[in-house]
Amino acid sequence: MRAGAHLDHRGTCLFNVWAPTAVRVELHLVTPAERWLPMTRRDDGLWSIEVDGLGAGARYAFRLDGEKERPDPASAWQPDGVHAPSALVDHAAFGWTDAAWRGVAQRELVFYELHVGSFTRQGTFAAAAKRLAELADLGVTAIELMPVAAFPGARNWGYDGVYPFAVQESYGGPLGLKALVDRAHALGLAVFLDVVYNHLGPEGNYLYSFGPYFTNRYQTPWGWAINYDGADSDPVRALVAENVRQWLRHYHLDGLRLDAVHGIYDFGARHILAELARVADEVGAARGYPARLFAESDLNDTRLIRRPAEGGYGLDGQWADDFHHALHALLTGEQRGYYADFGAPDDLLEAMAHGLVYRWRYSRYRRKHFGSSTDGVPPERFVVFAQNHDQVGNRMLGERLISLVGVEKAKLAAATVLLSPYLPLLFAGEEYGEAAPFLYFISHGDPQLVAAVRAGRKAEFRGFAWQGEPPDPQAEETFTRSRLDWEQQRDGVHAQLRGFYRELLRLRREHPALGCHDGELTVRRCGATALVLERARDDRRVRCWLNFGDDTVARDDVCAGERLVLASADARWGGSATICAPAPRVAPWSALVLENGA
Repeated sequence: MRAGAHLDHRGTCLFNVWAPTAVRVELHLVTPAERWLPMTRRDDGLWSIEVDGLGAGARYAFRLDGEKERPDPASAWQPDGVHAPSALVDHAAFGWTDAAWRGVAQRELVFYELHVGSFTRQGTFAAAAKRLAELADLGVTAIELMPVAAFPGARNWGYDGVYPFAVQESYGGPLGLKALVDRAHALGLAVFLDVVYNHLGPEGNYLYSFGPYFTNRYQTPWGWAINYDGADSDPVRALVAENVRQWLRHYHLDGLRLDAVHGIYDFGARHILAELARVADEVGAARGYPARLFAESDLNDTRLIRRPAEGGYGLDGQWADDFHHALHALLTGEQRGYYADFGAPDDLLEAMAHGLVYRWRYSRYRRKHFGSSTDGVPPERFVVFAQNHDQVGNRMLGERLISLVGVEKAKLAAATVLLSPYLPLLFAGEEYGEAAPFLYFISHGDPQLVAAVRAGRKAEFRGFAWQGEPPDPQAEETFTRSRLDWEQQRDGVHAQLRGFYRELLRLRREHPALGCHDGELTVRRCGATALVLERARDDRRVRCWLNFGDDTVARDDVCAGERLVLASADARWGGSATICAPAPRVAPWSALVLENGA
């Protein structure tokens, strides 16, 4: 079932919509000439009609049973907002220049997560594209866009999207996204998109009018679950599979990040995530470069990323929240909420050695055992980070890590992530120590919904015992405060910090023992606060010292002939010392990297 409107080069458009409970469905063509046309029903509840003489931009909607007029659930474009008619898109008309693009090897992925609206002052794809060369120079190899599916208003994180196939108009619509991807590929950057298959936003969500897209058999934090395994679920599953194909085919995306898959309920014999992995593999094989799916999950269940032959779903990777939590708790000393499960150096040691900390281990915060073994899972299937949109933006005041812990600890965090054997992710602005917060913002049109969001945010913050009043998510000022200030990176400590990130990424890319690979890896403790990460490959060996304490740590492994590779405390990076080999001591809250031999 190919839902939506499919325009061909002759100007003929096939309209499909699944509405199994409707008695009559009409196509309302708003432009170029207004008319209502009856649609034909198939036995499975799919209504169709073919119309000639149409072109890109033509507006249309569906009228159900003579009274309810709704935009297309599979609309590719909502130029006038989520409540207005849908518009046709001619996907074949864009002039792609990336025919030679073959993607980025998975082990070479360095993600840079960004929110299109706050990434630049203009808040558009076109403005973001002008910054991509700087990211390529930094050493990033992939950008990851927060959701761009059409949402109400002009300000939103994107997780309230209500048209999974449509590209947000205020960002630049379908053509803007394609131009961004085309530019990224020209610079050697892969592009991933965050998509939401666990719920739709409340405002502008008209799927309930069309059929059983949702089920009350399961409850999610966002209400009824999407119907992936109940009666009439086949067309729902087909719609989501087609959505994956659209992003990968029409927009040439290198992959998708699947939001909060623990909110996807499917107890059928073939899990929807396994089905989506199969779709992505098919698209990748057909186009000649990989199409990858990464998941976000708080279950630590490695079935997501194990291959089908191992009983897994076959996704390419997952975010490793444990790594973040272990690192954050060490740097900040925070112990509220889910940080109650972390805070000891041994937690970070476990994360560094195994990707996850909780691998069927008892959690005080959850009051149960959870997680599964990571044995045999390659390191490139875990994405690690010191910051991301959730961990910054879901703080009451949206403080970035540097605002909480200062520059030296921020450099230590960067080294911990980028020296790890896993795929690193940076959050936009962290590389130069952006001072602006990243707050939660919306621009809903429904006053009752706005009030509910405000109340919900306050309730969420109580679990962390944060004091004070949170910024109003509906206020435009909350959004404008979250914009990046790119001028900061040019001077002083911001420029030094960016240089430090750039050097870490260069080492990760060029040094045989660093980066993401299956070479030798050992992690051990030295004293109460230091971790020693030893990595070796192709006869090259490095030792990375990470000191998470207030005191200088005496190294226990000084040897002749070693070479200093990097020291975060060095004056070159804004530190207070000049570090030289053999560097027998490690400064407080710093990273030290040394190599044996020539």
